[in-house]
Amino acid sequence: MSSNTEAATTTVAPADVGLKRELGLIGAAWASETSIIGSGWLFGSLYAAQAVGGAAILDWIIAGVVVIILALVHAELGAMYPVAGGTARFPHFAFGGAAGYGFGFFAYLQCVTIAPIECFAVMEYLSHFWPSIYDAKTSNVTGVGFVLTIVLMAIFVAVNFLAMRIFARVNNVLTWWKIAIPLLAIIVLLFKFHGANFTAGGSFMPGGPKALFAALPAAGIVFAYSGFEQADQLAGEIKDAQRNLPRAIILAVTVGIIIYCMLQLVFIGAMPHDLLGKGFAGITNKDIISGPFAGLAGVVGLAWLAFVLRIDAFISPSGTGLIYTTGTSRISYGLARNRYAPALLTRTDKNGVPWVGLISAFVIGLFFLLPFPSWHSLVGLITGASVLMYAGAPLSMGAFRRQVPEAERPYRLPAATVLGPVAFVIADLLIYWSGWEVVWKLGIVLVIGYVVMASFRLSPKLRPPLNFRSAMWMPVWLIGLGIISWQGQFAGGAVKPPLNTANIPFWWDIVVVAVFSLVIYFWAMATRLPREQMLALVEEQSHEAPPPGPELVG
Repeated sequence: MSSNTEAATTTVAPADVGLKRELGLIGAAWASETSIIGSGWLFGSLYAAQAVGGAAILDWIIAGVVVIILALVHAELGAMYPVAGGTARFPHFAFGGAAGYGFGFFAYLQCVTIAPIECFAVMEYLSHFWPSIYDAKTSNVTGVGFVLTIVLMAIFVAVNFLAMRIFARVNNVLTWWKIAIPLLAIIVLLFKFHGANFTAGGSFMPGGPKALFAALPAAGIVFAYSGFEQADQLAGEIKDAQRNLPRAIILAVTVGIIIYCMLQLVFIGAMPHDLLGKGFAGITNKDIISGPFAGLAGVVGLAWLAFVLRIDAFISPSGTGLIYTTGTSRISYGLARNRYAPALLTRTDKNGVPWVGLISAFVIGLFFLLPFPSWHSLVGLITGASVLMYAGAPLSMGAFRRQVPEAERPYRLPAATVLGPVAFVIADLLIYWSGWEVVWKLGIVLVIGYVVMASFRLSPKLRPPLNFRSAMWMPVWLIGLGIISWQGQFAGGAVKPPLNTANIPFWWDIVVVAVFSLVIYFWAMATRLPREQMLALVEEQSHEAPPPGPELVG
């Protein structure tokens, strides 16, 4: 290998055009933090306690460890190539178009659906003051609530038209509030703590380990932690990104884990014992069910805290919906840079805002208001899409370590040869634990996504190299996970009888997923793009606009 080729690796990097680097360390960290502290903290603690009682605290700790590993992988990737919509672009560089299409679609699906889900959370909490916007019997918004949700999403888009330096100030104020209110709730509710609540109903872990694993995606725990990757999505606008981006991700994740674990602790400990005769699954208090922390505060005689929490229940999800609208427009920008989507999506205004991507995020987000008119009904699907997106990161990192080992990496994941495969196994387990009802719906959405993105290839300017050889593992991975989920133990919904067969015994199913995942991981490493082709894709995006060029099928 020539020294000239190696030197080119450290100098050639993808570049973004039209965006402005105006986001500092705190702005980048708070972009991730405001995504993490959203509606998840308002509902996750209740759903987790209902699923596994006092053992819910273990779920938040387990998920915290999982998220730290995935976040550190993203920190290495984002610092190495700080570009907008990074999660949609790393797999493109590592494996080419055939694999990149899938992960790009996962990234967009995860991001574009968060604003609607946060709007649902706002409506559910606001129904305490305005009952006509939410029907507690059906767990759906009403017609009035549906209209208000659309208005709220339009506000998210309007605020996003501010220049990044101004938008960051708005987001920073919102995020400081979003951190302060959960901390206030934790401190106050600690004075109402009852340790006996952790075995309410006669068991610390009703349902056993199987219920513990199922609750990670189903109770919204993984969903609550998602969002740390927002710093990667905004990497094209972060000042000194190679230094600030990994620090931002690590800071945001650390704060989020501490807050969520403490919230679960005080939620369980502060619950009045007379409501727990049948355990947490038997709670029927309508105020707690419709607004868990605010309802709990009211029940224990803290009316002032309940009022503050209900105000926060509007601000907190709104801040998350706001930043995810930002992230969606940057992912669409990245997809256009990959030549997966029309170049129109890269257009920016005088403030450096990708305005076409913002408007498309609003329009496409409206479709997700129609079939899933409640918070809980969207969580499983979005968690699955999020984890599929996260799975692309350890694959990309492993490929980059082999393709360009000498490239500059301002942050290097320790023990990457071990943690890379482990991160991929973890992602697959989270998908499996989501259950068959979620997995088969994800499969349908994925097929639709491939059809939509393939239709763009009718234009000769939107034909990136497909590199089929480097993506042979991908259909085997997706179909294999589907088959294991169908034959496995986790239904993932309330359908009776359950749609999964449960033929693979519990514990053995985890072994099967782990072994299968390792096979796929090392297969992907063996068929990654050759170094020269990978560098060619990076070089293509180092220019103002990627040249159409001939299609290369590897």
